[in-house]
Amino acid sequence: MTYENPIISGMHPDPSICRVGEDYYLVTSSFEYFPAIPIFHSRDLVHWRQIGHCIHRKDQISLRKGFPGGTGIYAPTIRYHEGIFYVITTNVTYGGEDDGNLILWSKDPAQGWSDPIFVDMPGIDPSLYFEDGHAYYTGAHDNQIIFCEIDITTGQKIGTPRYLWAGTGGNDPEGPHLYRKDGWYYLMISEGGTEYGHMVTMARSRTIDGTYESCGKNPILSNRSRSTAIKAVGHADLVQAQDGSWWGVCLGIRPITYPYKHNLGRETMLFPVAWEDNAFPIMATHGILEESYSAPSFAQDTDNTADFLDDFSGDALDLSWNFLYQPEDSLWRLGELDGRQGLILQGNGNPLSSTDTVAWLGRRQEHHLCNATATLYFPCADPGEEAGMTIYMNNRHHYDIALIRQNQQNYLILRRQIGSLASIEHMVAIPRQEITLRLTATKETYSFSYSMDGTHFLSLGQGECDYLTTEVGGRFTGNYIALYATGNGQPCHCPALFSQFQYQPGKPSRQ
Repeated sequence: MTYENPIISGMHPDPSICRVGEDYYLVTSSFEYFPAIPIFHSRDLVHWRQIGHCIHRKDQISLRKGFPGGTGIYAPTIRYHEGIFYVITTNVTYGGEDDGNLILWSKDPAQGWSDPIFVDMPGIDPSLYFEDGHAYYTGAHDNQIIFCEIDITTGQKIGTPRYLWAGTGGNDPEGPHLYRKDGWYYLMISEGGTEYGHMVTMARSRTIDGTYESCGKNPILSNRSRSTAIKAVGHADLVQAQDGSWWGVCLGIRPITYPYKHNLGRETMLFPVAWEDNAFPIMATHGILEESYSAPSFAQDTDNTADFLDDFSGDALDLSWNFLYQPEDSLWRLGELDGRQGLILQGNGNPLSSTDTVAWLGRRQEHHLCNATATLYFPCADPGEEAGMTIYMNNRHHYDIALIRQNQQNYLILRRQIGSLASIEHMVAIPRQEITLRLTATKETYSFSYSMDGTHFLSLGQGECDYLTTEVGGRFTGNYIALYATGNGQPCHCPALFSQFQYQPGKPSRQ
């Protein structure tokens, strides 16, 4: 049995992993999106199911607004110690509220997490290592890896912090993790920045706070300067399986064009690790990450479908949905509108181009080839009111299909915003208040269409994928497919109701 990378597709960067018996748990970065820090569970390392979020209550933490793709939750690490799961992470707010490193804990990761315990240590990308009743912190600070024992219950440091290693000379040494094997402490980090020169390097020491000697074969994992389909490989974590084998997870990207650009964000990859006695490990294929590998011996031959259908009939949102920042309760609800059941968005005055809270609910685009449809009921009455579906990289880079009100008539529009340039490129009159919207994605284009009866679709236009890529207009996040409503300067008089949303990966539909 083989598996294909990524094992978790779409924007799931900076993966960290731990094992408890025969169960595996994995977390990733989430930046300004809420709920934050998605947590996944697996029994075989290949097939993963999201079971919750570590930050799931609005009062747990404050996420900074105004810096799309650059603030929020960075690089969590998950560890299990004496019956408790710990996640340590950084909330980047550029000096705003709740800035800094923090710890969350849970006895059952699917049932909720603690309030944050802030850690009295600087830097980003924190990690935890437990040994003999002690808890040790490592993180990235001042272009080095900083280390200190901490009190896991209070976050206070014990003793004096010291620097362990500055890496091999690549920029931004970060993402540290400590492991012990064969009497050695191994310190694994990433260098080169989270772009195309990204790499994983390693050093080791006989004592946890001693002098760390660099591996002579560094980088031990990197796809830089390689003609591989997966690029920018880095930020890894290791785990030993129940059969004694070792595995690693890391981030990587899958460019869609040349010169290289990517639109799905950084995704989670899995690779085998081989250790020889008293030696540094061999990662993946002699340090190069491939698209496919033989699965673990205990892997399950199951087919995880990525098809997703949501009629919003439950009393809670599916775990795959996110808000921008903490949601305002006045902007959304699940319920009934004019005899229709679904997701109700009450638009405020903030347009999609705003860096403030918008009536917006999105889920990651997880495949280059996919279709997303949404049925919208929007009895708009006032000029400026708008509701629809968007393919959204950030507030300055998105394409939208939406119902609007103008000259006492409903219109369906296709808008593209690329940086400071925004244009309504197509507009058709719509003699009704309910319509089905569709987005079709390929590696080249995002195409938009609509249907009056939910079956027969008419084209509204398309836009190039290139302009919704990290290299053109992004930073650390990937594209979302989102439902939204806005009054474009004034609160909406009428709410918008979405009665059904469907996401289907694979070959795009034809009209």
